[in-house]
Amino acid sequence: MRIPRLFHPGNLAVGDQVKLSADAFQHSVKALRMSNEQPVCLFNGDGNDYQAELLEVDKRSASARVVAVESNDSESTVSVHLGQVISRGDRMDFALQKSVELGVAEITPLFSDRCGVKLTGERLEKKQQQWQKVVISACEQCGRSRVPVVHAAQTVANFVQQVTADLKLTLDPYAPLPLRQLTGADQPASVALLIGPEGGFTEAEVDLAKRGQFKPIRIGPRILRTETAALTALSVIQYELGDLA
Repeated sequence: MRIPRLFHPGNLAVGDQVKLSADAFQHSVKALRMSNEQPVCLFNGDGNDYQAELLEVDKRSASARVVAVESNDSESTVSVHLGQVISRGDRMDFALQKSVELGVAEITPLFSDRCGVKLTGERLEKKQQQWQKVVISACEQCGRSRVPVVHAAQTVANFVQQVTADLKLTLDPYAPLPLRQLTGADQPASVALLIGPEGGFTEAEVDLAKRGQFKPIRIGPRILRTETAALTALSVIQYELGDLA
């Protein structure tokens, strides 16, 4: 039986007894109906797995005692920073969830000229918190112990001007080269990946990306939806440069 993995937002060490967060309690006790002395795996984003057992389980709370720690070697050899234009409904959540499974290291939600989502103030702050929870949940599911940061949402212009990486990429079905021919024998340690909205980038945004040293690549002859484009591009990057080979 697979041992449930639970995120703990704090320091962990062997011998510690910690109270489970509300989300961890909901998942382990309410959803999985776990009880005293059952094993769980805690992680806090430092790259380690902390083997623990549940204690003091009741109707409203539970604790866990850490009994062992081990390094979790599940991170990709290439660090990918995904700049994803915000999409409607649950498509953004889906894209973030799957990008975590595909090894993304950082995520920046973006506003573009053709972005159909309008978020400001408190609504944007709540959405930001929701996106980070989606990422944490994806880490619990896929076995990662480093939690990708969801950076504050910004404009495409700011992102392409400020992001740093060994290789910067954006998708274009009419680009002259696929990723393999673009990189050749080079093995960049970091990649910035820019994914546009459903309607695509404007000519001005394409020009901004070009001036920001983003190289267009093609990943097939068909035009992909925004959430499909992100996942397909990440898969290709991990296959060519990371750990999916």
